[in-house]
Amino acid sequence: APNVPLNRIFANSVNKDRKIDLNSSDSKVLSAINKEEEDAIDRSFDILRKRVDKFGVNQPNIQRVKGTGRIQVELPGVDNPERVRKLLQGQAKLEFYEVWPQNEVTPYLAQLDQVLTAKEKAAATTPATAATPSTAAATGDTTSLAAQLAKKTPANAAKTDSAAAQKGGVLARLLTMPGSLGVNLTDTARMNVVLRSEEARSIMPPNMALLYLNKAIDANGQQFLRLVAVKKDRTGTIAAPISGEVVSDARQDYDQTGRPEVSMSMNPTGARKWQKMTGANIGKQVAVVLDDVVYSDPVVQSEISGGNTSISGNFSIDEAQDLAQVLKAGKLPAPTRIVEEAVVGPSLGKEAINQGLYSSLAGLVIIMIFMTMYYGRAGLVADAALLFNMFLILGVLAQFSTALTLPGIAGLILVIASSVDANVLIFERIREELDHGLALHDAVNAGYNRAFSAIFDSNVTTMLIAIILGFFGTGPVQSFAVTLGIGVLTSFLSAVYVSRLIIEFLIKGKTTSSITFSTFLSRNLFKNVNFDIVGKRKIAYAVSTLIIVTGFVLMYVQGGPNLGVDFKGGRSYVVDFNKTMVPSDVRTTLEPTFKGTGLEVKQYGSPDRLRITTSYLAEDESQAADKTVAEALNQGLSKYKADAPVIQSTSKVGATIADDIKRTSFLSLALTLLGIFVYVLFRFDKWQYSMAAVIALFHDALLVIASYPIAAAFGLKYEMDQIFVAAVLSIIGFSMNDTVVIYDRIREYLRNDPKLTFAQVVNPALNSTFSRTMITFTTIFLVVVVLYIFGGETLRSFSFAMIIGIIFG
Repeated sequence: APNVPLNRIFANSVNKDRKIDLNSSDSKVLSAINKEEEDAIDRSFDILRKRVDKFGVNQPNIQRVKGTGRIQVELPGVDNPERVRKLLQGQAKLEFYEVWPQNEVTPYLAQLDQVLTAKEKAAATTPATAATPSTAAATGDTTSLAAQLAKKTPANAAKTDSAAAQKGGVLARLLTMPGSLGVNLTDTARMNVVLRSEEARSIMPPNMALLYLNKAIDANGQQFLRLVAVKKDRTGTIAAPISGEVVSDARQDYDQTGRPEVSMSMNPTGARKWQKMTGANIGKQVAVVLDDVVYSDPVVQSEISGGNTSISGNFSIDEAQDLAQVLKAGKLPAPTRIVEEAVVGPSLGKEAINQGLYSSLAGLVIIMIFMTMYYGRAGLVADAALLFNMFLILGVLAQFSTALTLPGIAGLILVIASSVDANVLIFERIREELDHGLALHDAVNAGYNRAFSAIFDSNVTTMLIAIILGFFGTGPVQSFAVTLGIGVLTSFLSAVYVSRLIIEFLIKGKTTSSITFSTFLSRNLFKNVNFDIVGKRKIAYAVSTLIIVTGFVLMYVQGGPNLGVDFKGGRSYVVDFNKTMVPSDVRTTLEPTFKGTGLEVKQYGSPDRLRITTSYLAEDESQAADKTVAEALNQGLSKYKADAPVIQSTSKVGATIADDIKRTSFLSLALTLLGIFVYVLFRFDKWQYSMAAVIALFHDALLVIASYPIAAAFGLKYEMDQIFVAAVLSIIGFSMNDTVVIYDRIREYLRNDPKLTFAQVVNPALNSTFSRTMITFTTIFLVVVVLYIFGGETLRSFSFAMIIGIIFG
């Protein structure tokens, strides 16, 4: 209730250990709640890590997503996603209960049946006006039990209910399992309504709980779920007599008939309680309950001492092994729910990784050839440093057992391009010093020394972006950030130190002929350029404004930005067919099964592969909703049986996660620009430098965003997702590298001749660094084009954004 002190709610015997009493302030109560929440997340993280470690996959990755209450799990090579879902979402709340004899349960059910049947008959004879909201309010029955019982779930909508047309009372029509207390599998939703009804709560004893058996039983060609009545305490709220906390060991074993089971050992306390419970229930049943589902309810033949027992539940070997692992790892302090999921099939995953690796190799070869053709022997030195850098990056990734994902490969490709940037800066500086008449040794020293500040500043700004992406990003973005961050450090080392060691070794005691910094192709290229770049700035302003305004107008006409699942929530599926498919035709076929909600179908890479994205039940993050959406997809695809549709990958992003991703994306952009503003201010001592840099970088980001609706107008539809954000921030980093180099040259000119004004040195600074700008642009552009062509559909949006950003940045 509003304005009620929190201590009135939380000051009780349960919270006494947390030192919450009636004198506690709201801030103290909130602090205790936050600490309890953090402790619960920490315990959940440790338990899930134990489960994952025993699952048997190579290089599992599990980490907390700070500040969100979420845990991220990555499991490569999994061939049974449903098994993983059960492993991660099972709370492992193990309990042992006494069981009510069926002859004691039946009278209560008979009484409940009479009440519900009488109510159903009364509802059937009531005039139609009784169903109006006002009448419902007057009777106090705001939720009609009869109406709920009449509802059909999506899974059952196409089926005829097993007992709906049969005569008899309400429960008699539901409890139709031959010879036992059980419900037809198609009637469980109705039975759940009954069990949750006010009538059931008032008639059934508070210490009686009806729970389902874990697996359906086949009888007369139909599937039934048996109900087991377990004995709770008098209030129905206190924990079970024996809980899973007493289990000291659990393992997969086999029963006397050779069927898989889970054998357990209890600690001394549990052994005493188990001996007492079994001794008091000889000839009666006890129930082993996991997460409110009965796994077995055997009849006790004799008192069991020693604390050894087993769970049998018609398991497969995998199920028994997983359950044993879950029990050994311990109970989760709170239920877990999967709110974001991505499953990539082995063939699609292998194809994507191969495309990424081929792109990396092609990009590396192109860069090495270009550097050799442009710088001659010095280019070979840069190539050697580049190879050293690649080995170093892969070594560091291997040392920390970091899985190299597809976005990580994209980061590696960008590192290939950016790692030569430092060598370009150095070599261009050396060429300038040689043109000024310096001896080779002096020119090399001057080149490395004078290029150092620009190299250092460029790497700091790129590292800032990697840190921000790593901190705020999740999954693929984090992989990209880790690779980029490691690449920045190793690139700095290889360019500044490794290449210098090689060059100094080559020129030691030798003349200029021992090493060259140009070839016949580049010897006079970009020399003595004198463009009036500042004078043409208004043309640039006009072109940029036209592109940005056109892009955002088209975005409005197209109904807003083309957001990916990351940003809007929903579920996405990649489906392979055995022939070329027309996306619009498939969309028309699938629309009815998704209830007319948002549905997008488009070609994904090859003509026989489609990506299907839907917002159907996007707000519902439950497993039941996942199953409902999957069933709707399979129902729609069933019309294409002849085309052999195969779902290659699935992904799900809950609405809450999507909102968080959007928020953190904007925050990442804002923090990047703020960090650059502060760093430039620190390095160049004038806020005008910082402001100009931030405005220019924001302009680059707007241009990239505007390019997407323009591309869509020409039939090239790319989604804006997390990887798009990584691309925008990477573009900001590369643009900032150019800016820092130019700022560094302006500062050098002003330092050499303090009488010059800022306006007098801008054009000379731009022209003197023009060759470096063009060479860096060429290397990065070539690599990103290779990534766009050969990197596969997953990275196409990323590489498109990079191409646009590099051209205009």
